[in-house]
Amino acid sequence: MPIIVKVDICVGCEACVNECPFGAIEMKDEKAVIGDKCTLCGTCVDICPSFAIEMADEPKSAPTEDLSAYKGVWVFAEQRNNKIVSVAYELLGEGRRLADSLGEELSAVLFGTGMDAEAKSLIEAGADRVYQVEAPLLNEFHEDAYADALSQLIKKYKPEIVLAGATSIGRAFVPVVATRVRTGLTADCTALDIDGEKKNLLQTRPAFGGNIMATIACPNNRPQMATVRPGVMKRLPPDAARMGEIIKEAPAGPLTSKTRLVETIDEAGHRINISEAEIIVSGGRGMGEKGFELLREIADMLGGVVGATRAAVDSGWMPYPHQIGQTGRTVSPRIYIACGISGAIQHLAGMQSSDMIIAINKDPDAPIFNVADIGIVGDVFEVLPAFAKKLKEMRG
Repeated sequence: MPIIVKVDICVGCEACVNECPFGAIEMKDEKAVIGDKCTLCGTCVDICPSFAIEMADEPKSAPTEDLSAYKGVWVFAEQRNNKIVSVAYELLGEGRRLADSLGEELSAVLFGTGMDAEAKSLIEAGADRVYQVEAPLLNEFHEDAYADALSQLIKKYKPEIVLAGATSIGRAFVPVVATRVRTGLTADCTALDIDGEKKNLLQTRPAFGGNIMATIACPNNRPQMATVRPGVMKRLPPDAARMGEIIKEAPAGPLTSKTRLVETIDEAGHRINISEAEIIVSGGRGMGEKGFELLREIADMLGGVVGATRAAVDSGWMPYPHQIGQTGRTVSPRIYIACGISGAIQHLAGMQSSDMIIAINKDPDAPIFNVADIGIVGDVFEVLPAFAKKLKEMRG
């Protein structure tokens, strides 16, 4: 939305010149002129005493091609070490729901060689079709090669929706693909739905530091693309009897990469994948450093892992791979025990899809109780030892 000056009513008072924080306005022939430094902040619009400056309405863009040519929902099935990562199966569960809502087919895209068994597992997980692109360079992640291969497929088959996990791999190359196929991309989504009237994909993600949830649509371009946080969607139970089509694809030309993978090194000491844990015992600032020793004891007895809020991680009580929330991991375990966690929206964004949430907090008005299935109002250092004692008794 460009800013325009209505020269017929500009009185040349220079109020806008003095107030512009970027020095983007100057006077010519006693009239204000907006220069190239303008950032569209709108300060001049607000302070102009004669209402001579305003934001011009930007004309709405129209579709540049026939959108009806795009059909179907695609899920990029990310694999590492020839094993499909869990977020791919989660996206197939959500993709199945979206495809059924649109009355279209669900397809998966799988890169790598020797992946026939993994391709079949994608059919069992809900896909109607699997595009299996085989090339040695696709066995390991190379950003430019992955972008080339997926862009070629999209241009050839024209899917309506393309979903990928918001993992380190998805975040690296999917934006490149969106640019190449000239469409939009909503990153780090936590919810997806279909607009019942226009059939557009509604993509919801946290905004402004997680303080609000924004829903975004891409009505004039296809495909509609989104990366989705791991752990927020539910996978379907595998069905070994499901039948589907596996299409072997080859890249249109030789794939190349500017990079060469030398070695893959696991992060020493923190190899747990908290996103896949079924039981998480999580602590916040109220636990203190010694409190996390108690959480570890209880997590071990339950066969679970320890999670933490950002405040606890910033304090050095737990390493970053255990952080849950807007700036950490998203989890959906069977049981989530929140200890001394108030329930800030940034943390809730990462765990509220858990099957059962048990909250322990001495503040009865703590927001965590709004999402908890079981709430215990009390001192966490009194409740947890009693809980640990009972667990030991039950274990004999």
